[in-house]
Amino acid sequence: MSILLNRETRVLVQGITGRVGQAQTKWMLEYGTNIVAGVTPGKGGEEVAGVPVYNSAAQAVAERGAEASVFFVPPAAVKDASRETIDAGVRLIVVVTEHVPVHDAMEIKAYASGRDVQLLGPTSPGIITPGEAKMGIMPGNMFQPGRIGAISRSGTLAYEICVDLAAAGLGQSTAVGMGADPVPFTNLSELLRLFDADPDTDLVVIIGEVGGRQEEHAARFIASQMTKPVVAYIAGYSVPEGKRMGHAGAIVQGNMGTTKSKISAFQEAGVEVAEYPLDVVKLVQNKLG
Repeated sequence: MSILLNRETRVLVQGITGRVGQAQTKWMLEYGTNIVAGVTPGKGGEEVAGVPVYNSAAQAVAERGAEASVFFVPPAAVKDASRETIDAGVRLIVVVTEHVPVHDAMEIKAYASGRDVQLLGPTSPGIITPGEAKMGIMPGNMFQPGRIGAISRSGTLAYEICVDLAAAGLGQSTAVGMGADPVPFTNLSELLRLFDADPDTDLVVIIGEVGGRQEEHAARFIASQMTKPVVAYIAGYSVPEGKRMGHAGAIVQGNMGTTKSKISAFQEAGVEVAEYPLDVVKLVQNKLG
């Protein structure tokens, strides 16, 4: 089993006719993703890798039954595309696009609030259920099917840690890249709740980083509601105090958002934190006995 995405999920690619959209569609299809439609306004009637292209998400949902969408559209188009896709009834939206304006992200998040839709991003590397399907840019060869859930704020760190886990025989049920912008569409606690309810996930790995308050809030959720074991790795331990980082979400606010504050919050919640990425494997092995 998995969370959010499996081989049956009917996927829509928005921005499918662009250079990146075409390339990523090809790789997602090769992995086994069930891509049923693409959308590029004004390009309806065309095809990309055998996938029919429509002018709107509403048409793709009505004619092809699309239920999940991955975005390879320009930053300025994300807000309108998100609203249109939510209104069309799509239940999972993965926004790979970088540089989405912060105010647009806030409006999208507010628009989605209270609706039956799960958004990932902005700047999400995507989501992958190994051996079944992937939406986004995650390299499929770095993941293997298994029973470990993974949630990451960093794409490349997710690849590194998951390939180490896979090499140790610890594959993943699903790996989720939640994005690293200042205003993420979802939070760690929401994703932890999904993994906690998945009968085929035994343990969850959180791959966090300096900046923001995601990990501190997740620690409170883990301590009060999580029933499955969690281990973590937090990048940025040696970042000098007051140093401005390049990652959009790497903003320290007072005493919160530092690597030390995140590690402390996790440890208080009973979550073991790896000092180095490779140490995650040992922590997982110890937790699973």
